[in-house]
Amino acid sequence: MEQTLSHTLSLLERTPASLDALLRGLPPEWTSQNEGDNSWSAYDVVGHFIHGERTDWMPRARMILKYGETQTFVPFDRFAQSRESQGKSLAQLLDEFSRLRAENLAELRAMNLQSEDFARRGRHPALGAVTMSQLLAAWVVHDLTHLHQISRILSHQYREAVGPWTKFLGVLQCAGHSAP
Repeated sequence: MEQTLSHTLSLLERTPASLDALLRGLPPEWTSQNEGDNSWSAYDVVGHFIHGERTDWMPRARMILKYGETQTFVPFDRFAQSRESQGKSLAQLLDEFSRLRAENLAELRAMNLQSEDFARRGRHPALGAVTMSQLLAAWVVHDLTHLHQISRILSHQYREAVGPWTKFLGVLQCAGHSAP
């Protein structure tokens, strides 16, 4: 598929509603459990989405437009949600994510990016030079990665209950590629 801003926006605008439909109102037994060890719960993933909305995607897009490669992006704290989400309900997090995403997408649309803007480069602290196009594509795939992760986390809660069907349920065979 050719990457375009309209294709990018069409997926990014659906993520909050997808999370809301899947998670809102579920008992905490579903949303606060993880896959063991140092893995995340669905609640943690929503907090991670929020932190990304605040500190990752749009701040980096702005930096690319303003500074190009002359300033390096601020490193992303992949675990900030553990402190930032404290004391908040999942419903509050879902509402906050929806609001922040809507604000960010409105700002992205208002940037009125032209084809030459997609080739503009910024500097990632670990990856080096990256383009605006790559940043926006990564935002989409990041959303899909964590939606997949949430389905895996929820499925994990019934890994024993499904008994012999485990071998036919691919989500229970999937591990690790979206772990923190």
